[in-house]
Amino acid sequence: MVDTLGHLGMALLWLAPVWYFVEHRRSAALIVACGFPFGVLPDVDVLLSRWVEGIHHHGVVHTVLAVTVLAAVIGPAVGVAFERLGERTGWVSERASEQATAIGVLAVWIAGLSHLFADVLSAPDVSTRIEPLWPVVTGPLVTVDVLWYQSWLATWGLFVLGVTVNILAWYWRRRNTAPAG
Repeated sequence: MVDTLGHLGMALLWLAPVWYFVEHRRSAALIVACGFPFGVLPDVDVLLSRWVEGIHHHGVVHTVLAVTVLAAVIGPAVGVAFERLGERTGWVSERASEQATAIGVLAVWIAGLSHLFADVLSAPDVSTRIEPLWPVVTGPLVTVDVLWYQSWLATWGLFVLGVTVNILAWYWRRRNTAPAG
């Protein structure tokens, strides 16, 4: 697993396809901005483990099931925030505003899944392996061991790559948007 900044970078990478699917450039930017903080969502287990016995890092919260449930619970509120920010800034298209709840759920879900993916790529040097498909499949799904915990290069590399991809997409969307008229 990478450090927090690396998880945020991975979330930016996983959210980047929004630039292709959302025609309104500012709406796409706001979707990415609202979703990427949830790239660290599964790490809520670190806080929960202080108060709830049986919860441990890389446990149940690091599963597709938990990320899906959390996205279903938190996502609608993110959708409302997305819509309200759009109303205040003018950055949300009418079509995106109509789909704000779904956008919020998807943004949280995709960012949360990106966290699981980054952890699957990681060697278990200081923590247990995740079981992302629990309860359907018990045990680690795949072990790749590409990244080491708190690897400076992996953490900053993912973050810089995520930011760069989204900046390039901002300009790409501008070039590929038909003028209003």
